[in-house]
Amino acid sequence: MTQQALVQSDNLPASDTTRSGAWAAVFAMSLCVAVLISSEFMPVSLLSPIASDLGVTEGRAGQAISVSGIFAVLTSLFVSRLTGGVDRRLVLASFSLLLVISGIIVTCAPYYPVLMIGRALLGVAIGGFWSLSTAIIMRLVPAHSVPKALAALNAGNAIAATVSAPLGSLLGSYIGWRGAFFAVVPLALISLVWQCVSLPSLPPQKTDRPPHVFRLLLRKRVSLGMASITLLFAGQFDLFTYLRPFLETVTLVSVSTLSLLLLVMGLAGVLGTYVISGLLRTRLFSILGVVPLAMAVVAVGLVAYGSSVTITALLLAGWGFLGTAVPVGWGTWLSRTMPSDAEAGGGLQVAVIQLAITGGASIGGLLFDHAGWQTTFLFAAVALAGSSLFAVLAWSSSERPRR
Repeated sequence: MTQQALVQSDNLPASDTTRSGAWAAVFAMSLCVAVLISSEFMPVSLLSPIASDLGVTEGRAGQAISVSGIFAVLTSLFVSRLTGGVDRRLVLASFSLLLVISGIIVTCAPYYPVLMIGRALLGVAIGGFWSLSTAIIMRLVPAHSVPKALAALNAGNAIAATVSAPLGSLLGSYIGWRGAFFAVVPLALISLVWQCVSLPSLPPQKTDRPPHVFRLLLRKRVSLGMASITLLFAGQFDLFTYLRPFLETVTLVSVSTLSLLLLVMGLAGVLGTYVISGLLRTRLFSILGVVPLAMAVVAVGLVAYGSSVTITALLLAGWGFLGTAVPVGWGTWLSRTMPSDAEAGGGLQVAVIQLAITGGASIGGLLFDHAGWQTTFLFAAVALAGSSLFAVLAWSSSERPRR
């Protein structure tokens, strides 16, 4: 099949036949997602050595996640319009190249401000790539295969959750935090080359009046869904960002045990992504409402039983099982709620998620430094419970599509 045969027309979806050979491109994008997520959350397992080496507090070191979130927000809000006339294949390749450059800068950063510059470039790559990913997936595969392709894309997220934290912790103990960050650069290069080889030409789709991302918020169902997403990711990363300091100072685990606990959490995430993805077709809103509430229970459980290694391990496994599958659910929601505005909707969703991650990591850092870890975790529980409520409201305001 020629590359031209895979190109989608400006206004009509490509046929199932022309898109059936594009799965290699989906897997290339999945690898890039894995590298993006690994890079974004690598500081979670390396906060302590980063803070020590650069002479900052662990709360400030945690802002390395916040700054990438800020720039991801800014990029996601405007990428669709700023790159409106550019082939989407070239746009994705550019963001992948930026991921490589960011990794090199962070690895070599001699001072905290240089580290933050590298993390800011990573945020641009994250915001741009994620914003366009759902819309591109919808052009690459047949409509009935979109949930499956989104699950494959988010499998990269699950793999990153499995690998980044425990591997980062393990590598950090042997080759330092800089070596751990550099380890993702070769993978980023591989994903870049794979995308260049497998992605077909994807000219931008012509529309009479492309919607601005903020205009989508005028739709009640969209605004309620975005409110749920905001509280979900704020609560998730308010807690997740500061797991290593919690495990070291409260659970009192060694570096090897820490790596094992994070690996258990990641493996549970892979299982959760597989199990929950299979239920999304018929139980979408039920899952979007129940998962954050269950995560809130886990957060409270960590406050109550955080000193027990066994109970903490079980709770973290539950956290990984539930939390890693969340992006699959909300990606499916996006494809069903805004099928005609997928690029603008994707930009809005990424902006909301990254803003929530930034807010959650920032608030968590302030609470961790000034009010104690218990306050950080309890704030996460409250935010997650609120996410569950808004998910229910979004379902109630819709036309009752599928639970």
